[in-house]
Amino acid sequence: MPKTFHEIPRERPETPLLDRADTPQQLRLLGEAELEVLADELRQYLLYTVGQTGGHFGAGLGVIELTIALHYVFDTPDDRLVWDVGHQAYPHKILTGRRERMSTLRQKDGIAAFPRRSESEYDTFGVGHSSTSISAALGMAIAARLQGSKRKSVAVIGDGALTAGMAFEALNHASDVKADMLVVLNDNDMSISRNVGGLSNYLAKILSSRTYASMREGSKKVLSRLPGAWEIARKTEEHAKGMLVPGTLFEELGWNYIGPIDGHDLPTLLATLRNMRDLEGPQFLHVITKKGKGFAPAEVDPIGYHAITKLEPLGAAPKQAGGPKYSNVFGQWLCDMAAADTRLMGITPAMKEGSDLVAFSERFPERYFDVAIAEQHAVTLAAGMACEGAKPVVAIYSTFLQRAYDQLVHDVAVQNLDVLFAIDRAGLVGEDGPTHAGSFDLSYLRCIPGMLVMTPSDENEMRRLLTTGYLFEGPAAVRYPRGSGPNAAIEPGLEPLEIGKGVVRRQGQGVAFLVFGVQLADALKVAEGLDATVADMRFVKPLDEALVRQLADSHELLVTVEENAVMGGAGSAVNEFLAREGLRVPVLNLGLPDYYVEHAKPAQMLAECGLDAVGIEAAVRARLARSND
Repeated sequence: MPKTFHEIPRERPETPLLDRADTPQQLRLLGEAELEVLADELRQYLLYTVGQTGGHFGAGLGVIELTIALHYVFDTPDDRLVWDVGHQAYPHKILTGRRERMSTLRQKDGIAAFPRRSESEYDTFGVGHSSTSISAALGMAIAARLQGSKRKSVAVIGDGALTAGMAFEALNHASDVKADMLVVLNDNDMSISRNVGGLSNYLAKILSSRTYASMREGSKKVLSRLPGAWEIARKTEEHAKGMLVPGTLFEELGWNYIGPIDGHDLPTLLATLRNMRDLEGPQFLHVITKKGKGFAPAEVDPIGYHAITKLEPLGAAPKQAGGPKYSNVFGQWLCDMAAADTRLMGITPAMKEGSDLVAFSERFPERYFDVAIAEQHAVTLAAGMACEGAKPVVAIYSTFLQRAYDQLVHDVAVQNLDVLFAIDRAGLVGEDGPTHAGSFDLSYLRCIPGMLVMTPSDENEMRRLLTTGYLFEGPAAVRYPRGSGPNAAIEPGLEPLEIGKGVVRRQGQGVAFLVFGVQLADALKVAEGLDATVADMRFVKPLDEALVRQLADSHELLVTVEENAVMGGAGSAVNEFLAREGLRVPVLNLGLPDYYVEHAKPAQMLAECGLDAVGIEAAVRARLARSND
């Protein structure tokens, strides 16, 4: 059994076996008897490296044995291994030639937090969002069939990711085309079954064996000649398996279900995977793992140890506490508004902690709905509630709302329903990289008719704009970034702002900044040196056209600033208005560039995009210099 560690090592551990298994080819040269020791070394090395860099933690610890077994049994990278989401892929990275680069994980120019095709041939599919693995692996299996290749396709998906409809769409299609592929369900929360133990492991070995498969097919051929005999035998088999294993659902979808087995029992994993590797048709292996396995604090608190920050040096001064995070401001507002209005309903697609709905879920459990990883359902659920007079608030990350865009348009906006979207993690999110960045929400929201789109510049503006959106009759969105704001004083009331009205925060001359969001503080710094005007626009839609006209008439250059793609964003809204009205004034649009900004610290990413104070000032001075030539 795996060793249990109680502390994250600060010194690099001795890993003699792991040093001999830098690639899967080297791993497969080890004897099976050595693999359990290798698992302990890999677990300790993972603890050490994540302690140095920070990052996703518990999920990787839970799949140490599974990762070793998959690379040991399958001929990766020729056999395709697809990880869902990728939170659990650090052990995979360590075993696929990136062990010495783990110290650069999630850092600028370092290796990514998730599998990426451009990073390694072993990363067969880039991920970051959940529930894509089965579809991708199915596509690979179909392509292999058409190419006459015998390579295998394996998808590893968690019980949380399996809640999304996309996963079941792929399961259904795979059985329809009778794809030769394997899906491994990494069940780390016992959400499907607790049936784990010696009998279950024994049955898994039997049911996955070639002998059982050949006997089953032979019996089918014989009994099919007798009227009704095969149907009786099939039902008897299903009943027997159903009493012992929870695979009826997957069997009905056309998959050969095996399990559940102990995902930390290497001998059973190896034997079962070998048996299943060459079986034809869709194969489904259910393994039970423990998130945080082998690190005692993470086993006790898997949610708290989903990810960690890097260890600070011993004796380092504690970090100074800042203001509340924007998500905390939202969580407090939600509780306050729920207390004032019994119609309020809170909805989240599995982001209770991240979006700070914990207090709301405890105070108003009958009005709290975590729909699991099902963004499309979350949005249409809100639409249904709104049809009956409720006031739903959907707390969702910007990058995840992309997955429910059709529902946002078709089910909410077309019907002009009262749904407020609290869009967290807008803009650049840092070390998680482009899959998690909220780079496009202003672009894809402002083109929707009837949509109210707001960009608060600080914590107090956020609270007031949330109230504004909540009271608005129709679909509304407030987008805000990850992390903390400038620690603005927060008014405790629930007063809305006038819709479509910005405010001038500094009066200057020559240059006018039109700021949409949290870059206001940097714009104000730059404006001091330029003696420029700064407007906090607040609303992307409806745009404060009167304010834009006023600034255009009285300034020589307008500079729009937003942490969103320049294409189609808030600056584009200003450009469209000026063109429509025939107002001739130079405009400089500052925002995210037309490429995916790679993972780094948020400040580094903003600097790369020219959205910090230094970059904003440099861009404006360069534009003014060109104008004077």
